[in-house]
Amino acid sequence: MIETEMIETKRGAALGIRVELPGAPLLLIKAEKGYIACGYFDSKTVEKVSDPAVVVRGVRSFEEMLKSRVSYVSKRASELGVRDTMTGAQALDRMI
Repeated sequence: MIETEMIETKRGAALGIRVELPGAPLLLIKAEKGYIACGYFDSKTVEKVSDPAVVVRGVRSFEEMLKSRVSYVSKRASELGVRDTMTGAQALDRMI
């Protein structure tokens, strides 16, 4: 099953995409300038394609993604001011 949801922040909106998989859901929140991904996403691939992205781990919902501490920040996301000390919500605000 695939679900989509609009994620509203103080700076604008982003699109949340959830794909139910057998072990855990695959989660992505896509903003205008980048995205937040769950632990299914590989940092080496993110860097190879030069995406502005962050990864949060151990999450099962969009709400958890926004509350979780960022565990990985791509080089391009760091250029937008995103840091690994931020929550997903703070990182998302930098990418909208």
